[in-house]
Amino acid sequence: MLPWFDRFFRRHMNALRLARWGRPACAGHAGPLVLYCNHPAWWDAATLIVLAGRLFPEREGFAPFEARMLERYGVFRRMGAFPVDLASRKGALQFLAAARSVLSGRNRALWVTAQGRFADVRERPLGLKPGIAHLAEIAPDALFVPVALEYALWQERGVEAFCAFGPPIPASVLLSLPRPARLARLEGDLTALLDRLSQDVIARDPGRFEPVLAGRSGIGGVYDGWRRLVALARGRSFDPAHRPEGERPR
Repeated sequence: MLPWFDRFFRRHMNALRLARWGRPACAGHAGPLVLYCNHPAWWDAATLIVLAGRLFPEREGFAPFEARMLERYGVFRRMGAFPVDLASRKGALQFLAAARSVLSGRNRALWVTAQGRFADVRERPLGLKPGIAHLAEIAPDALFVPVALEYALWQERGVEAFCAFGPPIPASVLLSLPRPARLARLEGDLTALLDRLSQDVIARDPGRFEPVLAGRSGIGGVYDGWRRLVALARGRSFDPAHRPEGERPR
């Protein structure tokens, strides 16, 4: 399924960019991973699937998904999504039971949009759901990794997706804290990561990022076809981008 999501992403987005300072630093961990992130847009599910496939190909990935939406987008079941009822206490129990099963495998990764709802990337506090703090008790050998997501329009017509991974937190460190302090630690680390990523997004400098996936540049259709013919007639190579990556705005 990953090739399908790659093509879908390329067709609708301009690029998926990873902050150069925000590469994941958890490749050598022998136990399971809990990768928790903010939830700014509908695109998050596709973005996380692409990140999981390209950056963590050796791990089996899973993610909670709102039960009603999973009925509508059943394709995500094939990518490791499991249903959770976000509107009830039963849903919290569903999440913890499923997470216990997932995190029992050492070579697995659990991806969690920890806000449990769509929220603007600038919203503070983040308001992470308390269930994320319980996972350390379920999987004391897990590593918790904050993941920041943001989307913006830069020079092209397509949206840019941005991400960064923060320093991992061993479950043992979280278990040394009471649950409220544990949740505060997880939220504080993700907040700091989001703030740092936003500064790079605001700068609009592609050099601060490395491309994970590149989409389509230009306008497309008849107009770009005409531009291509003009470039060929003049003996030039054709780049459909509004502004090539190496060219700085004037």
